[in-house]
Amino acid sequence: MTLSDRGRQELRGRALSFRYAFEGWWFALRTQRNTWIHAAVSVVVFALAFWLGIGRLEWAILVLTTMAVWMAEFANTALEAMVDLVSPDYHPLAKAAKDVAAAAVLVGALGAVIIGLLVLGPPLWQRLFG
Repeated sequence: MTLSDRGRQELRGRALSFRYAFEGWWFALRTQRNTWIHAAVSVVVFALAFWLGIGRLEWAILVLTTMAVWMAEFANTALEAMVDLVSPDYHPLAKAAKDVAAAAVLVGALGAVIIGLLVLGPPLWQRLFG
């Protein structure tokens, strides 16, 4: 195998990993109602931030916060799928695992609301009432 063949294989492998990641994203959107809520809120928050003309640091905070919520939701979805696979019947520990993962999403979402209010609240107030 030549060096260029290995390079093409490596590139193909990287492209497949992106494909699998997008398949996971689509799985979450197809199967989890809350991902649609996260998607809608993300669009609204980013549109509002664009309209308000916030600065780079504020954008970074919003992107990181949104990313954290999405990552928690994806981890929750993956954990739920794994628990369903290994424990198809009801088990209190399976329930606990799912509940704790859901709590992680809730904590992230509540934190995101607070951060959103801190970042977007003052310029929105200024734009509407100032």
